Amino acid sequence: MSVDLSTRYLGLDLAHPIVVSACSLGFDLGNLKRMEDAGASAIVLPSLFEEQIVHDQLAVHEFYEFTSEKFPEALSFFPEMNDDNTGPEAYLRLVESAKRSLGIPVIGSLNGNSTGGWIRYAKLIQDAGADALELNVYRVVTDSHDDAIAVEAQDLELVTEVCRSVSIPVAVKIGPYFSSLPNFAVRLAGAGASGLVLFNRFYQPDIDLETLRVVPRLVLSTSDEVRLPMRWIAVLYGRVRASLAATTGVHEPQDVLKLLLAGADATMVASALYRRGIGHLKVLVEGTRAWLEERDYLSVGQMKGSISQINAPDPEAFERANYIKTLVNYTGNGAIS
Repeated sequence: MSVDLSTRYLGLDLAHPIVVSACSLGFDLGNLKRMEDAGASAIVLPSLFEEQIVHDQLAVHEFYEFTSEKFPEALSFFPEMNDDNTGPEAYLRLVESAKRSLGIPVIGSLNGNSTGGWIRYAKLIQDAGADALELNVYRVVTDSHDDAIAVEAQDLELVTEVCRSVSIPVAVKIGPYFSSLPNFAVRLAGAGASGLVLFNRFYQPDIDLETLRVVPRLVLSTSDEVRLPMRWIAVLYGRVRASLAATTGVHEPQDVLKLLLAGADATMVASALYRRGIGHLKVLVEGTRAWLEERDYLSVGQMKGSISQINAPDPEAFERANYIKTLVNYTGNGAIS
């Protein structure tokens, strides 16, 4: 009997747990079709950034104002500004095209910075046909006057308002930097989030020693990074009433399997597709299937969460005790005695 790889994420029935994470590859409809053909069970589209929309609208407005005063011909040459000139229309067309062309769930992604913007664009993405919505909560707090309680309260308010404004399931993609991540996760679920995506991978700036400027530096993830989401999914499994998805560090079938054993409902991949091509999705799916079949598992559900913190023989392995043991028993060659 063939093993059942199906899973349920955000109330969506997926053929297996391997989902394409939000990335620039998803801007091209041809790539989206190739992802489906290679075996993706669902696709998270690239994020719609509210800041970019506002920037574009302001830039166009400034251009119109400048040219209309400088050249009399501009008064009749340039068309009126409307929703077709600026805004999220290109992104919404991508959602609509993906839904028409693909037979797998399409999840929109939104990165906003104001309550009104989040709600407006969330509704537009829903109306364009998205099966679910991922809220990318990307906040780098640098003001020492912003205390943690206030920042978390703002995020919770955003999530609450968005979840109230749409009928499709909403996942919240967060970073790992919280004093009490389990507490915040439970409150996000209480605010209406149907799922949590762990973790948002913050791209760190760099300093160019030649120009003495701060510059962006994109570094793709590696399998070593899978241990961070794995740990916290293992801790949250069975303790938060929301779907759990892992992103960051999913490159090999072994990464997928570890996350499933920890309790993930879905595992998301992006960096591996840049390194090895979209066809690598087949390797992940078939490698996961082969491992389960070799060990006589009947389904993903049978093994999911079996090594979470609440089910592990040694729950303290996910806590500080494991940190102490690692340092004490490290042999210096990468092994633990």
